[in-house]
Amino acid sequence: MTTVTFVDETTTGERRGAWALDIAEERLTLRELVRRRVFQEVAEYNARSAGAFRGLVQPTDTERTLNGERERRRIDPGRQFELAVQAFGRNGFLVLVGERQVEELDEELELPLGTEVTFLKLVPLVGG
Repeated sequence: MTTVTFVDETTTGERRGAWALDIAEERLTLRELVRRRVFQEVAEYNARSAGAFRGLVQPTDTERTLNGERERRRIDPGRQFELAVQAFGRNGFLVLVGERQVEELDEELELPLGTEVTFLKLVPLVGG
């Protein structure tokens, strides 16, 4: 078993606190790693009774409306995973495993003990 630490950063320099996930395998594809991350963060959100969702990708506008303050609904982890895959495909975020950028979702990754995975969310330039 290994522990993978997830870190979220933006190109503006914002860094959100790291969190860890235990993974039994020593090798996984990036797609599976993203799936596990998304399913974990959605499960934690759905288990809470309050608070905003802060995940790899945000729910669609429709889901945000349904998940408003008055009527908080569960987020679908499968849908969030689909949104994450789409965001990766359109360069919404980059993934660094250690110091190396991973460019393909189906690339198999070695996950030695203490691996840090950085999700670098790309922020569009204003006026560009």
